[in-house]
Amino acid sequence: MITTKQLHCIDDNTQNQLSILLQACIETGASLGFYQSADKLALSDYWQSVSTEVNAGDRQLYALYHYQELVATVQLALCSKQNGRHRAEVAKLLVLPRMQRKGFATILMKYMEQQASLNSLSLLVLDTQSGDKAEQFYQAIGYTKVGQIPNYVSDINGQLHSTSYYYKYLATTNSSRFVNKMKMK
Repeated sequence: MITTKQLHCIDDNTQNQLSILLQACIETGASLGFYQSADKLALSDYWQSVSTEVNAGDRQLYALYHYQELVATVQLALCSKQNGRHRAEVAKLLVLPRMQRKGFATILMKYMEQQASLNSLSLLVLDTQSGDKAEQFYQAIGYTKVGQIPNYVSDINGQLHSTSYYYKYLATTNSSRFVNKMKMK
């Protein structure tokens, strides 16, 4: 059984599961802002910062559970600029390596996009390491590549890699609510 949901807070158990998920993805070589040697404290600190942003309403965290096991997560970093409240940045799409290639990332991304649309977000942007398998995935689910920046990230050996940027427009059903919300601020 698959369950998708937005997490409105991160308790200790969830933070531990998220750290295990992130560590597993890092160990397979995914470019996620950490080297493979990332320690548990650094990962815990990262999730604590995410928790702070979720609690403040600056970030949304989505999770996919397979028979009550957290197997995938993705985040939306909301734009706080007055003229950018219609957009968000997709961050840290993670799927447990042993659960990859089973459709979980697609299910989670579709759920997140539906929720984003319901919340009057019409533009999602993201970046990923150029040449990574994630590029093919994002293109397959409708994201458009707009370019890349060379030498953007380094690996544990100091070798530099490019990062590619993508976007996707979402259909929103609440555009009048969005406009009214903007007028009120």
